[in-house]
Amino acid sequence: MKLLFAAAFALFVLSAFDRADASAYDKIVAHSRIRAKKEGPNVCALQQVLGSKKKYFSTCRNWYQGAICGKKATVLYECCPGYMKMEGMRGCPAVAPIDHVYGTLGLVMATVTQEYSALSKLREEIEGSGSYTFFAPSNDAWDLLDPEVRNALVSNVNIELYNALHYHMANRRLLTKDLKNGVTIKSMYNDLELLINHYSNGIVTVNCARIIHGNQVATNGVVHVIDRVITAVGNTIQDVIEVEDELSSLSTAVLASGLMEKLGQPGHYTLFAPTNRAFEKLDRDVLERIMNDKAVLQALLKYHLLDSVQCSEAIMSGASYETLEGHNIEIGCDGDSLTVNGIKMVLRKDIVTTNGVIHLIDQVLLPDSAKQVMELIGPSQATFKDMVSELGLAEAMSAGVEYTLLAPNDVVFTEEVMSMDQSILRLILENHILKEKIVLSQLYNGQRLETIGGKLLRVFIYRTAVCIENACLVRGSKEGSNGALHLLKMLIKPADSTMFQLLTENGNFRIFLSLMEAAGLTDLLKQEGDFTLFAPTNDAFAGLSERDLSLLKSDINALRAILLYHFSNGVFIGGGLETGVTNLLKTLQGNNLRVLYVNQSMQVNTVKVPESDIMASNGVIHFVRTLLYPEELPVGSQDLLAVLRRLIRSIQIKYVAGYRYEEIPLTFMKRIITRVIEEAPDVTKITRVIQGQPKFTKVTRVIEGDPEITKVTRVIETDPQVTKITRVISGPQYSVSSGSSTVDLGPEYSEISTIEGNTQFIDSDSERITKMIQGGRRVPGRRIPAGYRRRQ
Repeated sequence: MKLLFAAAFALFVLSAFDRADASAYDKIVAHSRIRAKKEGPNVCALQQVLGSKKKYFSTCRNWYQGAICGKKATVLYECCPGYMKMEGMRGCPAVAPIDHVYGTLGLVMATVTQEYSALSKLREEIEGSGSYTFFAPSNDAWDLLDPEVRNALVSNVNIELYNALHYHMANRRLLTKDLKNGVTIKSMYNDLELLINHYSNGIVTVNCARIIHGNQVATNGVVHVIDRVITAVGNTIQDVIEVEDELSSLSTAVLASGLMEKLGQPGHYTLFAPTNRAFEKLDRDVLERIMNDKAVLQALLKYHLLDSVQCSEAIMSGASYETLEGHNIEIGCDGDSLTVNGIKMVLRKDIVTTNGVIHLIDQVLLPDSAKQVMELIGPSQATFKDMVSELGLAEAMSAGVEYTLLAPNDVVFTEEVMSMDQSILRLILENHILKEKIVLSQLYNGQRLETIGGKLLRVFIYRTAVCIENACLVRGSKEGSNGALHLLKMLIKPADSTMFQLLTENGNFRIFLSLMEAAGLTDLLKQEGDFTLFAPTNDAFAGLSERDLSLLKSDINALRAILLYHFSNGVFIGGGLETGVTNLLKTLQGNNLRVLYVNQSMQVNTVKVPESDIMASNGVIHFVRTLLYPEELPVGSQDLLAVLRRLIRSIQIKYVAGYRYEEIPLTFMKRIITRVIEEAPDVTKITRVIQGQPKFTKVTRVIEGDPEITKVTRVIETDPQVTKITRVISGPQYSVSSGSSTVDLGPEYSEISTIEGNTQFIDSDSERITKMIQGGRRVPGRRIPAGYRRRQ
């Protein structure tokens, strides 16, 4: 009774200290106790993999999936560590009796280890005073040991078996909360180290052997039952690579990459080591290219290396791990087999070293960084890859030059596309290959990307999408050794025409274009920029008479307000809009358009858009069959209200008597302003006259001020200052030269030319020149006798 009380008190004290810093193992056990509370006190729920003896205190994920490593698992209810059943009572109400380490081995059913402890003369030591931690192999663990090794141990019990058992022990008590991830513990055999890993899923390993029953407290220590017999570790990863016959090809590659020294240094690594056979599976040209490029070779090898120790027993389901190369690999399990990126490829697992663990694999893992750009193309872009090769574009991509592929998915290559003339198809595909390597993080709004065909493609960045011209990117961008790959939803259609040209050529926007002209806004359709236009077709004005149209044109402020409500500053295509929600686009008029994009269909202000994403060099056009009007804006004229209500039925337009439309500053219009200056002209016009039928060569250079303005021509009504200088050149030829330049004065201009040359020519044309000046101050030229040149 006293012994039972002492054990209960010891467990209470230990648990009181442990609650504050409970380990992942302790938490998993606590969750298992909660899951089994209906079974009685101190019962834990475990999962056992069908067809095996493996049992786990499992995570929530595994518990609700009802599987471990993809295999169905059944639920077992057992006494939690440290408790026992009592006859006639529910659950496990009794605390297990506390004993010395030797006695505790029998309590946790590690009877073979207990037997070997007695044979090797270890019993006396672990029954005596001290504080020990014994990582005791289970009976099944001894059965898994190679029979020859086991017989060798048992035949030399006083030395080999004794030393082997001592290697499973530490000379201090260590509970699972003390077994921190990545720590090393000195064993009782020549102070050789034991490598501890404590994982977030509650798994604790010692030299990659899993603790299956932990924290069985003894009077002189603690016992943890493990699932295999562990052996002493003395080699680094480098040592294993250099001596293992199966890894000679890997050894050659590691030496060539300069990484061998790193694999011999202290650390916590996991190496997925390709065997010689794995290297033989690689295409010879690919292997040669990789071996001749040190940077690519390093990337390849680092892709096989993790900066953490991942023992096979710690893998209960698939998880993603970052490699030293920078990209992730998926490590999972399928029954007893480890998988990498979903493939069973591990031939031999858990080769424990002093600086990590090695798993042998039968395939070489090729990261994107070790692939050339054409090798990045996946199976869903197979048609694009085939067409690039068949049309000679792959061969045209020079070796040593970087490219970016904009690869559409197979679904876009319809019968219509595939039936095109090959020369046209080649031009289309040229627009999907960029002249330089551009990764996803380097793309920005307004960027221009040059293709191998010489086209410039625009980049548009949205909240939830990145688009190039009319095509938006889908998930799956990759970066290779000589380029990058981006996946597209559709073929790219670069814009060659302005909005004005597209609408004019279409023929169904004559009324809209006439209204734009009446409002003085036609240049908005022609100028450079990035605009979105919801362009109303002729149908939007159906039923209007000439009188109605004249009424619309009569108030220029009203007309501009209506027309500019159809424009937004910025290019917004369907694929760039956030689906299922209202996208507010601020218009040039000032109010917002409400755009909804659902199921590849667009609506604006509840009006359906029959055709969208018509790309122009200065924006994008979406067609609408209804005139749009801001609901918040009232109308102050009964006649205009009547016209608008006939055209617009989607909203209720408000009437406010006497309301006047305000003038909208046309700050978004680009202007080039011209004026005439008297001297030091920046624009030079040179005219030569020769005998016979005169020929004139005129070279004009216009210097524009602000590069973002549009040329506007005005005529000056005041008197321009003009200086005319005349000189006579002897000989059979004569020349006429003049200088003028253009600068910004206003909407109209006068251009004045001064002429030099034969006096007779000047006199005969003086009347014409005088009329040209139109009232300006005339400065007469001084006559100089023929044969003389005026000194400068």
